[in-house]
Amino acid sequence: MAEILVLYYSHRGATTEMARYIARGVGEISGMQARLRTVAPVSTECEVIADDIPESGSPYVQQQDLQECAGLALGSPTRFGNMAAAMKYFLDGTAPLWLSGALAGKPGAVFTSTSSMHGGQESTLLSMMLPLLHHGMLIVGLPYSETDLLHTRSGGTPYGASHLAGVDSDLPLSEEEQRLCLALGRRLAQTAHTLLKQAPVSVS
Repeated sequence: MAEILVLYYSHRGATTEMARYIARGVGEISGMQARLRTVAPVSTECEVIADDIPESGSPYVQQQDLQECAGLALGSPTRFGNMAAAMKYFLDGTAPLWLSGALAGKPGAVFTSTSSMHGGQESTLLSMMLPLLHHGMLIVGLPYSETDLLHTRSGGTPYGASHLAGVDSDLPLSEEEQRLCLALGRRLAQTAHTLLKQAPVSVS
């Protein structure tokens, strides 16, 4: 089974829930499965070494997870129209993968959660695309054939899945947001599956 890495940072739980729906979408494609991973938080005062295993939720990501994946879904809550510092900190440490080209040619997708409707969903998604493009990844978005994009009054963008969490960050994912997360997972996994089938076979 080829694996899609669903890598996220979540502070209040909404991005975690999105990651789980995306992972379910990945699993709907034959021969594909999801590997859920998160990144450790960072301190505002000094660098703190976190435990190797978080108290709850997904395990912390390792560089090997990125090397082994057939595709990557990257998720973060919005921080002033940008990805959260914890995700940026992790991505800043992936230069060895960039040098080796480990992610080049693999499909990537992005997802986010914001407190307000116009709180930077699209700019956050675009900010997460930039390092993926530098890694040589192929960006997968959501086409308007996913008709929820036309009708949603909560989250949902062609750049990737999004969620409107509300001022107190306690709104559950709407039905449209759930379907779009599932669709993004399916689309990413199907793209990876197609690319794997077309990859040349090395003869030793």
